[in-house]
Amino acid sequence: MIPQIHPEQLAAKMEAGETVYLLDVRQPWENEYCQLADSVLIPLPELPSRIDEVEPPEGALVVVYCHHGVRSLSGAAILQQAGFGNVASLSGGIEAWSVLVDPKVPRY
Repeated sequence: MIPQIHPEQLAAKMEAGETVYLLDVRQPWENEYCQLADSVLIPLPELPSRIDEVEPPEGALVVVYCHHGVRSLSGAAILQQAGFGNVASLSGGIEAWSVLVDPKVPRY
């Protein structure tokens, strides 16, 4: 079972200064259109071969996100299988983030 984090929960953790590592598994054109600040882009099809590029700070929650929260579940599963322990998928993706947390993030 892949843990999910709701946008409001993620926003609260970030506002509280908790260490969070944001991993965007969308395509480059999606990332260019909109993204969460300080996120790392590794498209989902490339993640298995680029897993060594995922370098969260010690103790960080790794939050995988995509457009609606489907690809991020797969991305989080790949990370778990690779041995990452503190991983969650952003429920509803960047779309939900835009609607519930930050309407300045463009929707598509």
